[in-house]
Amino acid sequence: MCFISVLTLALALFATQPVPAAEADSRATVEKLHAVLIETMQQSGVLGYKGRVEKLAPVLQELFEFEAIARLVTGRYWTTLNSAKRSEFIEVFKRLSAATYAENFDGFGGEHFETRAVEDKKNAQLVKTALVKTDGKEVSLNYLLVKSGEMWRIVNVVAEGVSDLSLKRAEYTAVIGSSGIDALIAKLNAKVASYAATPAT
Repeated sequence: MCFISVLTLALALFATQPVPAAEADSRATVEKLHAVLIETMQQSGVLGYKGRVEKLAPVLQELFEFEAIARLVTGRYWTTLNSAKRSEFIEVFKRLSAATYAENFDGFGGEHFETRAVEDKKNAQLVKTALVKTDGKEVSLNYLLVKSGEMWRIVNVVAEGVSDLSLKRAEYTAVIGSSGIDALIAKLNAKVASYAATPAT
C-alpha cells in the first residue's frame, strides 16, 4: 500500500474531528522525540540496550498514537478482534517500537536533527525533518501527526520516502490472513526477544 493510501486511511480515522492548524504543537511533538533520541544516543554506552528501552518507552507512549496505528496496520482484521486481543496486540506493538528504537539508536557520532517544514493536511499535519550526519549526508524523516486529546501524536514515519505504516500493514495483514492474530503477536514478541538477546551495547 502506498503512502497516499495510508495517509487517506489515517485521515479517515479522524475525519469527524475538526482540527485547527497547530504547527507549533505538531513540531513540538516531533522535536521532543528527536531530543530524546539524541540524548539516548549520547548516553548509549552508559544506558545499554535495556536502559535505552526504559528511557524511550514512556516517551513513545506519550508521542505516538498507538491505538490508531494498531488499527491501521491490522487493516480490515481490526474489526474481527475482541477488546482483549486488541489490547494484547497494542501492548506488544508498543514493546516492539521501544525495542526497535533502542536497537537502532545505539551510538552517537555527532548527528543532529533539523525540522524543515510543517504542512497542513485535512485533520492532520506532516512535519518534514532530516537527520544530518557529520559528513553532511542526510536521512529524510517525515512524520504524519493527528490530533489526539489535547496534543498532536505521531501515526506514521516516512524514512527516505518509505512509509513505516505501509510496510507494517503489508506484513501484518499477510500474517493475520494466513495464520491469525496470535501468530502475528508471537512473531512480534520473538522480534522483541531477539533484540534483547543481542550482546549488550
